[in-house]
Amino acid sequence: MTSGKSALSTHGQIPPQAEIEGHIIHAPGVPCQQTSLKRGRGLCQSYSKKSRTKLRWDDMTSTTSMTSTTCLYRLLLCLCLLLFISEPSSAQRTWKARTVQWPKEVSLGVILPWASIHPNLASLPFVLERTLPSIQIAVEKIHRDPYWLPGAKIVVNTKDSNCSDVDGPLAAVDMYYEQVANVTLGPICPFALAPTARYSKVWGVPIVSPGGCFPNFAVFKKKLYPTLTTVNGNYHNLAHVMQAVFHHLRFNNFGILLNLTPMEELNSLSVISGIDSHSCKQQFSSLYEMYLRISKTSNVTREPKYKNMDERANSSTIGKYLKELENNSRIIVLCASPDSVREIMIKAHELKFDNGEYVFFNIDLFSGNNATARPWYRANDTEERNKNARKAYESLMTVTLRKPTSEAYRNFSEEVKARAASMYPNFTYGEQEVNSFVGAFHDAVILYALALNETLAAGGNVSDGVNITNRMWNRTFEGITGTVSIDENGDRNADYSLLDLNPETDSFEVVAEYFGNTKMYTPKPGKKIHWAGGRDGPPPDTPLCGFDGSLCPPKSNPLSPNCWQSTVTKLLAFTKLLAFTKLLAHFKLEAELAEMNWRVRWDDIMFGAPTKNNKKVDKQNQNGHVSSHVRNSYHSDCSADTIAVHLSDVGNRQLFTKTGYYKGAILAIKPIPRTHISIQKPLLLEIKKMKDLQNDHLVRFHGVCIDIPNQCILTEYCPKGSLQDVLENDQIKLDWMFRYSIMQDIVRGMTYLHSTDIRSHGHLKSSNCVVDSRFVVKITDFGLHYFREKEEELEEDIYAIERSKLWTAPELLRMNSPPQGGTQKGDVYSFAIICQEIVYRYGAFYLQNIDLSPKEITEKLKKGMKPFFRPTLEEFDCPNDELAGVIRRCWAEDPAERPDFQQLRTVIKKLNKDGDKGDILDNLLSRMEQYANNLEALVEERTSDYLQEKKKAEELLYNMLPRYVASLLIRGETVSAEWYDSVTIYFSDICGFTAMSAESTPMQVVDLLNDLYTCFDSIVEHFDVYKVETIGDAYMVVSGLPCRNGNLHAREIARMSLALLHNVFQFKIRHRPGDQLKLRIGIHSGPVCAGVVGLKMPRYCLFGDTVNTSSRMESNGLPLRIHVSPCTKEILDTFGTFHLEMRGAVEMKGKGSITTFWLLGEKDSPYNIQQQGCNQPAVQASTEKTKSPSKH
Repeated sequence: MTSGKSALSTHGQIPPQAEIEGHIIHAPGVPCQQTSLKRGRGLCQSYSKKSRTKLRWDDMTSTTSMTSTTCLYRLLLCLCLLLFISEPSSAQRTWKARTVQWPKEVSLGVILPWASIHPNLASLPFVLERTLPSIQIAVEKIHRDPYWLPGAKIVVNTKDSNCSDVDGPLAAVDMYYEQVANVTLGPICPFALAPTARYSKVWGVPIVSPGGCFPNFAVFKKKLYPTLTTVNGNYHNLAHVMQAVFHHLRFNNFGILLNLTPMEELNSLSVISGIDSHSCKQQFSSLYEMYLRISKTSNVTREPKYKNMDERANSSTIGKYLKELENNSRIIVLCASPDSVREIMIKAHELKFDNGEYVFFNIDLFSGNNATARPWYRANDTEERNKNARKAYESLMTVTLRKPTSEAYRNFSEEVKARAASMYPNFTYGEQEVNSFVGAFHDAVILYALALNETLAAGGNVSDGVNITNRMWNRTFEGITGTVSIDENGDRNADYSLLDLNPETDSFEVVAEYFGNTKMYTPKPGKKIHWAGGRDGPPPDTPLCGFDGSLCPPKSNPLSPNCWQSTVTKLLAFTKLLAFTKLLAHFKLEAELAEMNWRVRWDDIMFGAPTKNNKKVDKQNQNGHVSSHVRNSYHSDCSADTIAVHLSDVGNRQLFTKTGYYKGAILAIKPIPRTHISIQKPLLLEIKKMKDLQNDHLVRFHGVCIDIPNQCILTEYCPKGSLQDVLENDQIKLDWMFRYSIMQDIVRGMTYLHSTDIRSHGHLKSSNCVVDSRFVVKITDFGLHYFREKEEELEEDIYAIERSKLWTAPELLRMNSPPQGGTQKGDVYSFAIICQEIVYRYGAFYLQNIDLSPKEITEKLKKGMKPFFRPTLEEFDCPNDELAGVIRRCWAEDPAERPDFQQLRTVIKKLNKDGDKGDILDNLLSRMEQYANNLEALVEERTSDYLQEKKKAEELLYNMLPRYVASLLIRGETVSAEWYDSVTIYFSDICGFTAMSAESTPMQVVDLLNDLYTCFDSIVEHFDVYKVETIGDAYMVVSGLPCRNGNLHAREIARMSLALLHNVFQFKIRHRPGDQLKLRIGIHSGPVCAGVVGLKMPRYCLFGDTVNTSSRMESNGLPLRIHVSPCTKEILDTFGTFHLEMRGAVEMKGKGSITTFWLLGEKDSPYNIQQQGCNQPAVQASTEKTKSPSKH
């Protein structure tokens, strides 16, 4: 056994702490999963899930405490265990521990262009100013996690590639010979990437790039670029994407229209970046391969039809291309610049290709969300062409790289842009979300770190580029861009999205996705493709009648003469019936107009008894003081029965709505600003239209009173005030379901209003949206423009006039005489301003960090300078990006771009899907419940405020009276005077205070006393004493009442006196820093009577001879000394710790001669006093550091 032990102990060493757990060795600093067990010594442990048995080598080698049989048994068991878990080598079976050698530094070499050096490249999505923040975030993430590369520092080195086939490879050569790149990130431009990747093959340096999209990189990967890993997809995979889409839609036959402009005629930026028009050639080869694959499986022998298009082609040339494709294809794949695609689609509209029989697919992989959302619109083009493009784009779908939509990616985007702004203040990022290249660089760093970690754990090193590259291939992990799947060829299985135009929102939305790791087409839940021409599904890729129409049967014969005769007879009869119906309706209308059932007599309106508030309003109106900032649509010059609506407008004034009772219903009464009313037929027709309006979201019109001088309009009264009141009341909590319900109510009301003969509102604003008792928002102040046209002329407040224009559309502000009823598109703009109010609840046209008057705002709106002036609206302030997009569309500068309320109704309903469930009663109960919750929260808030104020009042009372006495008063109990047998009273004043006051200003005296007593109060609170009062420079304190403390009162006062005197020596007078404040102290013990005196400003007072004697002790003392009476000295002597010195006999008024004492200090106290002459005391130096008074 001994020889066996010595033989085994000569094998490789393992740290004593290491443990064998199954097949894994835990070495210090090495994760379990990264280290394979091969050899070991010292401690052999085999863990069973059930028994957890441990076998120690020391146990097996002990010969003094076991029999030979037992020893042999254990030795055989250990050898079996070792044979089971070890890996034999060809030479010998030895044990050695593999410890990972983590590098101290890992260098990342980034080869990309600098926009600051090459301004012509600034628009590229992968310049260093855009990508370095992303790389930095990934590096910091690795540094934070100890299991990635423990102890290793990642250094990022950059070189400018200039997107050049010369500068890019030279940069890689420099990095290689300078040894500053263990891995190369980039280049992206294909002409720079290809030679760099070939060099990296020789050097053995891994190269990871979001570039390399051209198919040749994938085809010749293992031969020419074995160390290249692409993390942003390859055009070679585009064929699989389109095949999956076409398979799902059952398309087998398609044509291709692409830009194959000669390279020398292309924009230089398109060529060198490889992600613009030049990439169509590479994409075409992939699509052509797909067509051949489909042809073989579907028995289509016809060659794929494709047309090459010049970017500069005119409309007629584009039309010729489309006509040629018409005879062969109904499914057309486009690959061109966004502007060229738009021109193609406009021409397709002219040729009626947007009738639903044709489907276009646009390959646009790299455009951002802004470009793909509304690609049909151009601000510098005519309204007609934009409208035609919008119609044509209903037939087009876009295939693009999938944009991550997770919350983590949105936060990542914000952090990248924030860092870019901080690192490069002269660089403008200019995107709402970062592009796919930026996210790909982040995931490239993570991918390399994973592969390097595994390589090092397997015994490799940071220079083993081939091994690291192999570990990056054929793996999947979660990155910031989603699931990152690298295939066995080192190319990312990219994810793609299929976008379709939503006719309700006029923007492209994701309807399906293709995930590269699963190779499957996946429709987006809740989304569907909107087919042009009103189709319910995709059109056939081949017409039913064939491309030449030869498969269609001949047309049927026309109708017989008898059928024609019968049709004409029926048509004449219908015409006569229609004429009779219209004549009957005309007579009925004339009768209703003559009846004038809308007229209300003033005497029929009932008013309640005048109230105090009524008189207040009467007085204001009689003096001409009417609120100038009217936020509710109802206001009155006269007053009867009024209801106050709380507002927070300028001057904090209230606005009152005049109300009255008519036919048992309470109505709102709005005066008509006219002295003479002429009843004409157009006015009667308009009033009838108002009477006929019936909608839950419009204020009901009841009639008009034209009795002079009480002309007024009577409408339904909504007691909850205006929407503006609700939004600006911080005490009302509105969740997003409630806010969406408000928007939905407005949209419903405006949708109905626009569908009636009224046509438009013209004055839509939050103050004209009122809330009824069921919390339903209703719209008011529409129609009857004849009665309202003088309102603005009578308004005297210019500020109110300008403020009312904040909701008015810019095109109406620019008109000298805008239409009285406004326009429907103008109402949509007003709705957008109301929505912004609902989002922020800061009033109309809220501008963050900008202070402009309403006049200045309207002037900016009239100018219409780009960028167009609009209120603040940030996506992160809205619950989702879709709401922000809807609001921006509603306040678009071009009225034609604004949606109508019918479209808005669909959009808002979708946003409010949680609040729009159930019937009317359910929604009403939901609103009432939220209002009750608001009231409950308000009660809790007010209760909390009350308790805080109550606490403040009690604290103030505790400062005026002893806490025990104050508590009795709070409980309403009587506080009787009480006798105390023994207390100690402290008196002090300032010697020479009168002379000092005469030489100082009153403010200096006040500052002196405030500083002194603030210091005293901070000391006194650390002792069991009660401060009675301060009068001038006099300070009175007592101990032993109201809570008795035995004889401790004398000790507490003595210690407090020493502490106060000690601090006086250190006290500095602000206006006389060279002077020493001379405090004189006297203390005495004896009986007193104490109680509360007075009802107003009650005081807790002490009575008795002890008070007088204490005062005499102070007045007969000396400056900077503590004068102690015999009674107090007698009590202090019982403690045996205080040092007192006899002063001698002192004559006191009313007391005769009394022997008194000086208090010099206390044993082990830092506040002792040493006598240095007649009147020159000093603080005795303490051997210990001065303690805080709180220690006493």
